[in-house]
Amino acid sequence: MALIDNLIQALQVLPGVGPKSAQRMALALLQRNRSGGTQLGNVLLQAMEAVRRCSVCQNLTETEVCRVCSDPKRDASLLCVVESPADVLAIEQAGGFRGYYFVLHGRLSPIDGVGPEQLGLDRLQARIQQVQPEELILATNPTVEGEATAHFISRMIANDVKQVSRIAHGVPLGGEIEYTDGGTLTHALQGRRNVSLLD
Repeated sequence: MALIDNLIQALQVLPGVGPKSAQRMALALLQRNRSGGTQLGNVLLQAMEAVRRCSVCQNLTETEVCRVCSDPKRDASLLCVVESPADVLAIEQAGGFRGYYFVLHGRLSPIDGVGPEQLGLDRLQARIQQVQPEELILATNPTVEGEATAHFISRMIANDVKQVSRIAHGVPLGGEIEYTDGGTLTHALQGRRNVSLLD
């Protein structure tokens, strides 16, 4: 049973997977899908060995420079700073943004020992000086750490970019105000924008 226990333990490294979920996954693979389990193991090993950070934006990639950074059709006037590769995927899947990215792989958190060096903010500054975007979009999460990170970056690059913007946070599309929490409503009111009136 040592191998089964080790498999169950190993599956628990995945986010949101506890002992019971890990046990169900392990037994499902061993009982009903051994070929799938073998394929999972092979692909996981390949990914762990081959995937690295893009030398330009720090996003995850198999090549030296990621697909987005090597795309000459992207809009070099826009640079979007995000906390994680998952944020890049979400923005790309939503569509509508054609600029470049810079991935922090975290947010400032002195308590956890995460400072500007760990986030690669020196590389962000070098990227800004290289590309010279007209607008830097700070798309960090609306958490205390995310807001602090956005504030720190905006002060750090104040003299390097013409326009620094923050993604809007507020009432979701299709949401109702009466069911929206107070923090979200405060952000929505602070981030309000002008409405152009048609004649």
